[in-house]
Amino acid sequence: MSEFNNVSIVKKANVYFDGKVTSRSICFADGSSKTLGFMLPGEYTFNTADKELMEIIDGDLEVLLPGTEQWQKVTGGESFDVPANAAFTVRIKTGTDYCCSFIK
Repeated sequence: MSEFNNVSIVKKANVYFDGKVTSRSICFADGSSKTLGFMLPGEYTFNTADKELMEIIDGDLEVLLPGTEQWQKVTGGESFDVPANAAFTVRIKTGTDYCCSFIK
């Protein structure tokens, strides 16, 4: 899906890693939420509360998922899942546009 209809957007940005990762929160009528964001090149570790689906809209990165020892290459048009209550690390190679869905 390339656009979202009938949503609420939180105006204040989520800013991480000295501004190298930013996102905006989107809230849907059914109570679900997503973030749309952008990551500059670098390596970042994130912690999850809920299960997440990370859709890479555009960009080039590697991800180290929980319980794995091998970095996985991910590019625009691909996605990966992260379990709840876990940490994962991304190595951003080029500016990366993403959509993160929180699965309750």
